[in-house]
Amino acid sequence: MEIKDRILQASIGLFTRNGIKSVSMDDIATHLGISKKTLYKWFENKDQIVSAVIHNHLNGVQGECEGIIGHARNAVDEMVQMMDWAKRQFANMNPNAIHDLRKYYPAAWGLFHEHKSSFILQQIQANLRRGVAEGLYRADLDIEVLSRLRLAQIDVLFDPDVFPSAQFDQMRVQMACNEHFLLGVVSLKGHKLINEYRHVTEEE
Repeated sequence: MEIKDRILQASIGLFTRNGIKSVSMDDIATHLGISKKTLYKWFENKDQIVSAVIHNHLNGVQGECEGIIGHARNAVDEMVQMMDWAKRQFANMNPNAIHDLRKYYPAAWGLFHEHKSSFILQQIQANLRRGVAEGLYRADLDIEVLSRLRLAQIDVLFDPDVFPSAQFDQMRVQMACNEHFLLGVVSLKGHKLINEYRHVTEEE
């Protein structure tokens, strides 16, 4: 593996585990067993590493999401699989990582924001249209409004003023909000399908 790729792989592991701000260039070099001189040969500063890590991560995320979408049996299945995927993503993530990214690394946060406003928005809209076409989502959905509401919800999930990390586990917040959104858009047929996934029996 090329040294640059090793640096990025090691960095995302350290950032995920410890948060971004608390990890120094010294920490990255020590973790890899290389000199700081070698590290600076590839990256001028930590900001460059953070941006490169986020760029690579978002490319990977996009590929994984496209894989889920391509194999999902229907719109509800797609959403359920996405929720399970998100649960795995946040299982071992330090809650400070997203907060650090947002507050201290504007260039890298801009990459995330651009990804959210383009790729993620398109996928939300495509899922809503698919669900309506399959009769699993309500036929009267305002897709343009709801897709942007969903996008704004993503920002709220990571807002420490709304959900302080000391009080709210990130995975708990993600699951509650994702389920709330899904239950709000499904038709009766879609609701029954969700209950099948959850192994829940409700009286009609």
